[in-house]
Amino acid sequence: MRLLEEGGCHPVVVVLGAATVQVRGAVTVRNAGWASGMGSSLRVGLAALPEEAESVVVALIDQPLIGPGAVRALIGSGAKGLAVATYGGRRRNPVLITRPHFAGVAELAVGDVGARAYMKAHPELVTEVPCDEHGDPADIDTPEDLARLQA
Repeated sequence: MRLLEEGGCHPVVVVLGAATVQVRGAVTVRNAGWASGMGSSLRVGLAALPEEAESVVVALIDQPLIGPGAVRALIGSGAKGLAVATYGGRRRNPVLITRPHFAGVAELAVGDVGARAYMKAHPELVTEVPCDEHGDPADIDTPEDLARLQA
């Protein structure tokens, strides 16, 4: 949440799945279909955004080494469709989605696919934003990953 707040996002919407926790300073929504994959969480999060939200930055909880500079870079990119952070030339997270594309992204967000399917279907809408200097997009998914992070 700090990543998004310090990056310039307000409000911050947190989608909860298997566990329900208290998140101070954020709008929380529950995804009852969390087991079906992150696509359902993206759809729930997009649906929970206030009507006046012109865009959203989507970040994943399992990438704690990404810094707020990545979020600021996406917001400052001037993207008219979607902006995606790149690291070493590879697309990763976070991703900025502008409102005209919320429905299209939601429609293609199925299983463990978030905005990737929409970006693949509409490459002309995607702005790549180099974020190498703003952190490391490594996923922390296993106890071994966590041990490496803590080392």
